[in-house]
Amino acid sequence: MANSPDIPDRVTLDDMVCFSLYSASNAMIRAYRPLLDALNLTYSQYIVMLVMWEKECLSVKALGEKVHLDSGTLTPLLKRLEGKGLVSRRRSDTDERVREISLTEAGKALQTQAAQVPASLLCQVDMPLASLKALKASCDALYTQLSAIESKA
Repeated sequence: MANSPDIPDRVTLDDMVCFSLYSASNAMIRAYRPLLDALNLTYSQYIVMLVMWEKECLSVKALGEKVHLDSGTLTPLLKRLEGKGLVSRRRSDTDERVREISLTEAGKALQTQAAQVPASLLCQVDMPLASLKALKASCDALYTQLSAIESKA
């Protein structure tokens, strides 16, 4: 692959897919910020809450797998959400080694307020929905490929 005719001899920042993804990701999080500030959530907290609104109760391990975060990152985030009264953490009844996360009533109620966030952001982006879905599919495929490489290492 190093001798591939598609790869230039000298790569610049403008050639780097990783930089485009990094820049787009940062811009996306900045665009979400005012919408999430109104909910008193960071972007990371928001993605955790999206999963919790879908599942209501799950293990920390399952949550981490879903949001692609390790426990070292997820634990302090969950402590902050618990401090806000949005989730509760407890030991599993069936296996005390397992920590389970559940939505509180306040966490469930926040879903109604958060329902407008995706549409509000979409209104700010002047791209066809089909293009955004294709971009998501490409990013998901890239994530799968990179995760496979990482798991082999």
